[in-house]
Amino acid sequence: MKVTIYHNPRCSKSRQCLQLLRDRGIEPEVVEYLKTPPSAAELDSLLKLMDLEPRAAMRRKEPPYKARDLDDPALDRKALLAAMVADPVLIERPIVVVDRNGKRSARMGRPPEAVLEILPA
Repeated sequence: MKVTIYHNPRCSKSRQCLQLLRDRGIEPEVVEYLKTPPSAAELDSLLKLMDLEPRAAMRRKEPPYKARDLDDPALDRKALLAAMVADPVLIERPIVVVDRNGKRSARMGRPPEAVLEILPA
């Protein structure tokens, strides 16, 4: 089993989620997504795994959200993904991905305990 966390070390929820994984004996691959943002295709895949639309995984109070007028209903999925890739601070965190035997699952770690749904018992 491979576990990856899209992590921001400055975020308390992200740190709590990482600790939750470690407390369960899981040492995940840590992707500091502000330094290494996911591609649009990777982000789209993560959103689909979580069954979320882009706006549901966006930090709407961040300055780039308003500056880019991302509330505009005319913006499609592709445009929203592009905004998230260009300004990764817009991506809600953390996101945990579990890959077991080629089957991937993902959850937003808000609250951190939400990731327990995809971890083995």
